[in-house]
Order: sequence, then structure tokens, then C-alpha cells
Amino acid sequence: MSTLIQVDGRKRVSLGKLAQHGQYLVTEEPGGRLVLEPAVVLTVAEQNFLNDPKLVAALQATADTSTATDGRPQRRSRTTSAA
Repeated sequence: MSTLIQVDGRKRVSLGKLAQHGQYLVTEEPGGRLVLEPAVVLTVAEQNFLNDPKLVAALQATADTSTATDGRPQRRSRTTSAA
């Protein structure tokens, strides 16, 4: 799909409804083509973690055995005693 967008006086463009993500990495190709790719920002610590296969495997193993769905401890069921 192609959509014509115009550059304003300050060399900006509005993606409007075309933007489905909050951040993009822009690459300028030979010939002036601009390619926008959805992007996320990671901290150095997150990047180091993701680059360590042992840590990633350990996290995956933990996730595979977890029974909690949202990371919070499950509530204990209340029992009422008859008076």
C-alpha cells in the first residue's frame, strides 16, 4: 500500500492513522527512500540479558513452569466457620 504524504515547512511529516506504533527506526536507503520500522528502546541491562542465552533459557524455563497468569501471588481462598 502506498500513501502520499507531504513534508511541511520544517521537514516534518505526519503519519496520522498510518502509524500503528509509538516509535520507529528510520533508515535512509540509496536514492533517498526512507524505510520506517517499528522499534522499541531497551536499556543496556536488558540488551545484555537478551544477549545471554543461558539467562534467556532460565527465564523461559521459569515462565514454562509458572501457574500465575499475571505475576501476582494467587489469593488464598477464604473459609468461613459456622457459628
